[in-house]
Amino acid sequence: MNYFDFFEIPFSLSVDERLLKEKFYANSKKFHPDFFTLDNQANQDEALEKSTINNKAFNTLKDFESRLHHILTIKNVLEAEGKNKLPQEFLLEMMDINEAVMELQFDFDMMQFDTINLQIDQLKASLKESIHEIIPKIGQELTAEDYTALKNYYLKSKYLSRLTENINKLKP
Repeated sequence: MNYFDFFEIPFSLSVDERLLKEKFYANSKKFHPDFFTLDNQANQDEALEKSTINNKAFNTLKDFESRLHHILTIKNVLEAEGKNKLPQEFLLEMMDINEAVMELQFDFDMMQFDTINLQIDQLKASLKESIHEIIPKIGQELTAEDYTALKNYYLKSKYLSRLTENINKLKP
């Protein structure tokens, strides 16, 4: 399901958060199951389903990374889980960081921990900068190259987030 259509808002990487909240609250009132307790079972089930979609759609569209994943999924840009491949140059760039993480596993050092986190934060900022010109585009303005750049951003960002989670588990 296309959550942009559900909320009747423009298909875009950047959403008007005020409008999104307005649509969410309006739908919450419209579809809340408590308002259908005296209706027949079919209407109750439909209200529950639409209320569930409303919550899921809102949570997806309010967060940039989730919204991006939704867009890439709608446009069939992403492969099935585990089938997407990160660019080789990115993986080579990550080798030094991964080696430093392995060293932390064996011999934790707070300075090294902070240095690795700083490097990852800088990579994330640089990564976000690489798509800053694409973000304002709406729907049909996105090209095949834009979708490829967004896919690469998404996969790299997801990789860096998992790496950050794993590093934070090492901290005593």
